[in-house]
Amino acid sequence: MAHPSLLPSSSSLLFSFSLLLFFSLTCNVEARDTPKHDCNPISYIVTEKLYNNSIFLHKDDAACPAKGFYSYSSFIEATKHFPEFGNTGDLITRKREIAAFLAQISHETTGGWATAPDGPYAWGLCFKEEVNPQSDYCDSTNTQWPCYPGKTYHGRGPIQISWNFNYGPAGQALGFDGLKNPEVVANNSVIAFKTALWFWMTEQKPKPSCHDVMVGRYHPTAADIAANRTAGFGLVTNIINGGLECGIPDNAQSNDRIGYYKKYAQIFGVDVGPNLDCANQQHY
Repeated sequence: MAHPSLLPSSSSLLFSFSLLLFFSLTCNVEARDTPKHDCNPISYIVTEKLYNNSIFLHKDDAACPAKGFYSYSSFIEATKHFPEFGNTGDLITRKREIAAFLAQISHETTGGWATAPDGPYAWGLCFKEEVNPQSDYCDSTNTQWPCYPGKTYHGRGPIQISWNFNYGPAGQALGFDGLKNPEVVANNSVIAFKTALWFWMTEQKPKPSCHDVMVGRYHPTAADIAANRTAGFGLVTNIINGGLECGIPDNAQSNDRIGYYKKYAQIFGVDVGPNLDCANQQHY
């Protein structure tokens, strides 16, 4: 059962409906007068100013290898292909999901350190490719998504998508050849953001989607309950990298994700919700 705090009340449902109606009416009126108006509801929560000056303060610093890559326009364009992202449930739920997504991609691409200027959580989206990959991330036993000769499937993009069994289906869903041309994820910023959102929105059994967890659609199985996999930001971490971070008290990587999430939740004016870490969860 979803945690009660993640379930919208009748009043919040009414508010969400009114908000969406406002978006629709505003877009219809303004689009008629200014055809280039961006009517994506995400842009009402994550403005360009907030994105560049508060959330990703140092992403375009000279010290960041991804300088100039992760533009606001690319992020907004990518979200248009996933209309339920950040647009499901009441406003608090929507903001929490966006904060959680931005926190996870910030950790995956962080250039921050403990004494970094503006703090360790001001350096998300600093990298677009994994540094010093330990292998080519080719699972040769996966015959459904066979590796292409000479290609490496190391982490790329905001969520550092990796392994052939992720590049293949992501490419199929998004319209590029992920097995033959994985490099596009580090060369095309819109596609890069799309791969991160694809991973976020897509259920990969036995794992639920990160989206379903954050919007209250997660329904734990008996195995989940036995493994203490309860809904919250910690479960999202479990989905993304549980094998290395979950079931470990005070894990540094998990703590970094939480630090980003707390900062972004504060920026959006929402609480972080329950079950922040996965220290007591078994990984999938």
